[in-house]
Amino acid sequence: MTDYDIKRAHPMHVDQDGPRQAPPLLLIHGSGASGAFWGPVVPALAARHHVVRVDLPGCGQSPPAASYDVPAQAAHVAAVLDGLGLGRVGVAGHSSGGYVATALAELRPDLVGSLALVSTGPRLDALLPQPLLLRALLEPPLGPLLWPRRSDAMIRKGIGAMAARPVRVPDDVVRDLRAITYRTTRAVLRGNAVYLAERSVPERLAGLGVPVYVIFGGADPRWEPSSARQYEAVLGARVELLPGVGHLPMLEAPEVTGELLLSFAAADR
Repeated sequence: MTDYDIKRAHPMHVDQDGPRQAPPLLLIHGSGASGAFWGPVVPALAARHHVVRVDLPGCGQSPPAASYDVPAQAAHVAAVLDGLGLGRVGVAGHSSGGYVATALAELRPDLVGSLALVSTGPRLDALLPQPLLLRALLEPPLGPLLWPRRSDAMIRKGIGAMAARPVRVPDDVVRDLRAITYRTTRAVLRGNAVYLAERSVPERLAGLGVPVYVIFGGADPRWEPSSARQYEAVLGARVELLPGVGHLPMLEAPEVTGELLLSFAAADR
């Protein structure tokens, strides 16, 4: 099946890098983001892997969907992997992309060989009070008014509020965030909350028997950093805390993040 046929059958934007015959590695972005967020780590990963990045429904360059529930998003991703004919892949999810990755393993265990969760909050009570700018953008009554008026500078400032150190935000990240609607972002966040309320991520992972690697910023302003230790309840899970890094390891510490993902992927083979 060609890339064109895949997009026509499963209308999600897909980027592929690295040798097609290399071990496949799927990268899933978080809420209100796009595959472009992974850009800084892609060159290192693509030197050894066939790297596949998807824009989830309604995000980046992908069209909207009827449902933004986490299992529904995972089903879309599964359809893309089936279309690519990849079989079992290593999967890395950033933030709520880790929920989609986990749901993919629940839905289609035949497709997931290992899971790396980057800045993925384990349960709802680990969520910290969010920065004022993000609350204004994401919550009524100001959210619906401010969202369509976001400037590039405001988008960059909102992204920077999730970091613990200055970050360079690529232009394609800003472009993709501008394309995401307020309604879609709110629907995705609601779907995430429902998924976590049903069962925590460590509880879900415990029954999957998939190798798990957790990368968490030691200064994450979105999730309580110490909550990453909850993943240690999953048999064999590895947890890595990055000192001085916030919620965006791939932008704040791309070299270290890329090396950690490569080491985990190599150990899984």
